[in-house]
Amino acid sequence: MKEIKRSKNTNIFKKIFIKLCRVLGYELIDQSNFYFPVSNTEKVELLSQPGKKSISIGIGETPITRKVTEIEIILKTCTGVHLVTQNKKRVFEKEKSDYTFRTAKSLHNSALFLKKRFPKISVKFKIIDIGSPEYDQKKIMSFFNDFESQLIKIDVNKLNFQPKTIDKNNKTIEQNMASTMASIHQSFLEAKNCKDLVYFVEDDYIHQREALSEMIFAYEKFSSIFEKELFLLSTDYPYLYKKFENSKILIGERYHWRTINESLLTFLTSKKMIQKYFEKFEQMSKIENNPFEKKLHEIYEKELCLSPIPSLSLHCTNINSVFGLSPNVDLKQLWDENEV
Repeated sequence: MKEIKRSKNTNIFKKIFIKLCRVLGYELIDQSNFYFPVSNTEKVELLSQPGKKSISIGIGETPITRKVTEIEIILKTCTGVHLVTQNKKRVFEKEKSDYTFRTAKSLHNSALFLKKRFPKISVKFKIIDIGSPEYDQKKIMSFFNDFESQLIKIDVNKLNFQPKTIDKNNKTIEQNMASTMASIHQSFLEAKNCKDLVYFVEDDYIHQREALSEMIFAYEKFSSIFEKELFLLSTDYPYLYKKFENSKILIGERYHWRTINESLLTFLTSKKMIQKYFEKFEQMSKIENNPFEKKLHEIYEKELCLSPIPSLSLHCTNINSVFGLSPNVDLKQLWDENEV
């Protein structure tokens, strides 16, 4: 009888302790069966609470002081030009529109998944198109019918500035680059009006379903830890492994992140960063540098920029390009999952 009474007292104490932890916001782990009694779950991926706290097993809890309220995704599209500066075929060797449509589909799927994890966050899309046929424009926009979205068409014949490109002794390539720069310039102008985070995306990046949610989890966690705004990539670029440089490794929600100091033009940051460095962003979109992203890299010398390990998106360039296919990712599966 004494043993039964002692067991009952233990269970009562345990229940009271669990309720107290819920009130105080603490989590408990029963290591005998990996059960989380406070959250009443066995799923580790559901421990973190958006806008409140990040929890990593073995590391503990990180209070979130930098809550994300909105993300505006600015997708630059052009189905009329296959590659701006070269004639090599992209991986899978499809028409340019196929990459654009799969990019749009993957972003839509990732945004839906983001809303499940962050139900209070506002998600908006702006599509900046230059040179795509009207049919393609309508198809692109059809992917975002269940989100607030806007199509912005760029007419290269009505620009209020003339992009200065590097002389390549090829008028077609120079015209393509000027059009691309006009689209980039418009994306930066639009970003000035965003409310919180902005994600610039080129139309040949196919995203993992968890890409956007993982990026938001990471932004909240790392900006809270370091008490500053930052830059995040969705792609683990292979060319960054060609250089023997030091990187700091951080733990995100379900991915690792590493510090880097170079990227292409698909990246996420905040309105505060856009305002702080708008002059550099504008210079990059008006005057071509070598490399093109030189001004962006200058910003990274002062600010924290992180890329995921493994990659959260696939950059569909030529298979031999060091700027494209990320290592340790099932590229074919990601491509097939987003067939249109």
